[in-house]
Amino acid sequence: MRQIVETIEADVQSRPSAIEFEMAYQARVAIDRIRFAIKHAEQFARPCETMREIGMELLDALERLEALDRRFQARSRISVSQKNGSAEGARG
Repeated sequence: MRQIVETIEADVQSRPSAIEFEMAYQARVAIDRIRFAIKHAEQFARPCETMREIGMELLDALERLEALDRRFQARSRISVSQKNGSAEGARG
C-alpha cells in the first residue's frame, strides 16, 4: 500500500500543476508583449540614454521569462516521456 501511495505521489510531483500551466501561459503572453514593446521602442522612440536603459531592462526581463519558459517546456516533456515510458522526450 505504501509503495502504491509513493508511486502516485511521485507521479503527481513530476508533472506540472494547473497553476504552472497558467503561469507558463502568462509568461508567454508577457514575452510577446515585451517583444512588441522592444520593437516599437526601437522603431519609434528617439535614441537617447534613457531609451537604451529601458531597452536593456526589457531585454533582461525577456531573457528571464524565456529561460523560465524553457524550463517549463523541458519539465513538461520529461513528464510526458515518463508517462509514456520512454526517454525520447527527455532528450529534446
